[in-house]
Amino acid sequence: MLLYQRSNGGWPKHFKAVAVNYKKTLTAEELKELQAGYAEGIDATIDNNATTKEIWYLAKAYKKTNDKRFLAAAERGIDYLLKAQYANGGWPQYYPDFSSYRSQVTYNDNAMVNVLNLLYDVVYKANDLEVINEAYAGKCADAIVKGVQCILKTQVKQNGKLTAWCAQYNAKTLEPEMARKFELVSLSGSESVGIVRFLMRIEKPSPAIVDAVKAAVDWFNKVKITGYKFVDVAAPNEKSGRDRVLQPADDGVLWARFYDINTNEPFFSGRDSERKKTIAEVENERRIGYAWYGQWPEKLLNTEYPQWLKKLNKN
Repeated sequence: MLLYQRSNGGWPKHFKAVAVNYKKTLTAEELKELQAGYAEGIDATIDNNATTKEIWYLAKAYKKTNDKRFLAAAERGIDYLLKAQYANGGWPQYYPDFSSYRSQVTYNDNAMVNVLNLLYDVVYKANDLEVINEAYAGKCADAIVKGVQCILKTQVKQNGKLTAWCAQYNAKTLEPEMARKFELVSLSGSESVGIVRFLMRIEKPSPAIVDAVKAAVDWFNKVKITGYKFVDVAAPNEKSGRDRVLQPADDGVLWARFYDINTNEPFFSGRDSERKKTIAEVENERRIGYAWYGQWPEKLLNTEYPQWLKKLNKN
């Protein structure tokens, strides 16, 4: 893990086009290739939990071993996160690589939320991050304030009413943007959950934060899909040998990954970047290779939000 850390303090998610595997022993040639990317650090990212998971892991390892190398690496990782934040409070998916959608303010796959949760743990000395030098607390608190402001600015309104969030936004204008070919502008039934969960962590939330949470919960309830489940089935005629389909289910409750930003209608897209009304219209490779439906908000709505409201009303 220490070998993979870049000079800027961040970590890559891939090495040689494969997900980083810290259990794999590197050959001398691989080590040389890995070290060649150290100085530039162009592959450092917060995508797929990269950098945040390493910081948490190293902090925990330091608590167990008292090896100062682990603490130093974790703190360099935090320095990277603080440096990567935009002035508007958002975080790009990659830093310093701003090519293509990597520059976008990225909620996709909980990238920015992972960072905010980690910084929050530094401030409140939680989840093993109490070992981080006290000098980081103020800087992390300031970054959180800016991050929350970005979250509030990017919550989409429909006819003046707050709803949820898109998975990614333009780094300068904070307008919703398309990312990969099958990730069109939309309201996210998945990423919005992580955002709300983070907002509910905040002690003594402002009225604006409370309004944002309540509005998002209202939206989750409004757009939920009942009477269906999304299942894997055998598909001998497909190259993959399997498929994913919607099936009627009396007790089924689902949310779509993508909702139209104006009408809340679920939609789908393949690598042709064309909107489709049903999952069946998407090519099999994307149909089985992406989380088009899920139950992401279920626990939030049934348990976490009621508990948060109860705590809020006590205060």
